[in-house]
Amino acid sequence: STMASRILACLLFAVAIATVDCNLEGDALNSWKTQLLDPNSVLQSWDPTLVNPCTWFHVTCNSNNSITRVDLGNAGLSGPLIPELGVLANLQYLEVFGNNISGTIPTELGNLTKLVSLDLYHNKLSGPIPTSLGNLGSLSFMRLHGNKLTGTIPASVINLITTGRLRILNVSNNLLSGTVHRNNSTGLRVTTVIQDPKTPAM
Repeated sequence: STMASRILACLLFAVAIATVDCNLEGDALNSWKTQLLDPNSVLQSWDPTLVNPCTWFHVTCNSNNSITRVDLGNAGLSGPLIPELGVLANLQYLEVFGNNISGTIPTELGNLTKLVSLDLYHNKLSGPIPTSLGNLGSLSFMRLHGNKLTGTIPASVINLITTGRLRILNVSNNLLSGTVHRNNSTGLRVTTVIQDPKTPAM
């Protein structure tokens, strides 16, 4: 694959010149950029020739030059989410709301175990909510409303409310089916905001 060949070329180059920083996170975001329509040029600063992506607009890094935030809300973007986003191991905020993002939610987003906020609402996402999102034990906010998601909410995701830190799970205005039973409550309709009772209403 293109990604694999880039990684290999990067590693070979790094062996030849020890000072080169081969940033797989930057490669992942650049792979995403190549699949997005960006009529407002919000990704213009995403230059793959730079040592790392920490100077790119809409990207925040920690002191180790690892990406912690991607802020692309209401940016006019069209295209898919891609599996390569799963390599952003220190990502805490993925804010991609209010665009025209389509296709399915990649299973690989379940690798983002540092994620605190997953905001994909008001897009054109379809297909199921991946069961792998139940791996996101640090997640406080999962807002997926206003898409075309189908199926039921995975039990693994519901369990984040009781076993994880999930405070807000908004899946309203999708094409989901079924009811959710949590604790001893009667079924909660999946078309509503499911909220930790300890959290004040938003």
